Amino acid sequence: MGATFFATSSRAGHLAAPLCLLAALAASPFAEQQESPRRPDFDRQAQQQAATDQAWRAASAGVMQIEKIAYRSSADGLEIPAFVFRPAAVRGPQSHAAIVWVHENIRGHFYEHYIPYVREATSRGYVVIAPEYRGSIGYGKAFYDAIDYGGAEVDDVVTAMAVLKTRYPEVDPTRVAIMGWSHGGMVTLLSIFRNPTVFKAAVALVPVTNLFHRLAWKGIERQRQLIDPQNRFGGPPNEKPAVYRERSPLFQVDKLEIPLLVHLADNDTDVNIEEGLQLVDALRSRKPALAETKIYQSPPGGHTFDRRVDRTTWQPENTPAQRDSWNRVWAFLDGHLEPYRQ
Repeated sequence: MGATFFATSSRAGHLAAPLCLLAALAASPFAEQQESPRRPDFDRQAQQQAATDQAWRAASAGVMQIEKIAYRSSADGLEIPAFVFRPAAVRGPQSHAAIVWVHENIRGHFYEHYIPYVREATSRGYVVIAPEYRGSIGYGKAFYDAIDYGGAEVDDVVTAMAVLKTRYPEVDPTRVAIMGWSHGGMVTLLSIFRNPTVFKAAVALVPVTNLFHRLAWKGIERQRQLIDPQNRFGGPPNEKPAVYRERSPLFQVDKLEIPLLVHLADNDTDVNIEEGLQLVDALRSRKPALAETKIYQSPPGGHTFDRRVDRTTWQPENTPAQRDSWNRVWAFLDGHLEPYRQ
């Protein structure tokens, strides 16, 4: 099942915008004037991915074990690359909690700025699997063109849970969380709403949550080119509202069955606060016993406030907001997953 690309081991022990507004925006000069997405340079992306792989190998040396693997998605058998990080000293069977770590960006990959946080996770005893779900950059044109925003990419990520069960006997399958930022936060939310009992807990940070709002805010045609270049949605929101609703986490909140942590930034210029607040309000209203939410006031960096690092040392920026967010994330995960329990 799949392949291993490389492996190294440490030697150390308002719910929806009105459809009339959406229809007007779809035909507006504002939407038409939006810059078209740039044509991708696949050779350059492959070079960037090779450099990222090397950075992760170097950052793992003497600190944690790393593998680059591949597995087949439950959606259609597409081969999905993934990073797997394990503590330097692995304990016995089912003695480790785990995290499925979902990268950000519609067109992204598992960036190096996660280095200090993955190191922290493995030092706490977590096994981490980070899927490079379909549409991620660095794996060629066919994989890039396979993007299925809010669709099969969710299956790609959820399948990682089965990989942990079948390939990593040290992982306790009853103690696995899923976590992601921005678009990865959206995938995290859709994963737990569509599969309510697969994971023990979830963390969604500055997540995309309402596609009606997002497209109306950012320009429908440009956003459709970014998220749905293959027209898998079948049209704009005013023509296919059921599809956009299905792929918007906001409208699935009633399906929440596990503890969920959500952090927002009120100065976020990507997932603006009006969109984020819709999710927070829904959770506080309908799932108060399961949802823990916090809104940060003008944190440095806005949308990226909790992921900013020094790119020469890969150390966190360590602003008070960043430290507080991560302290809350680790307290939440440790409390529900007990990574130190053997």
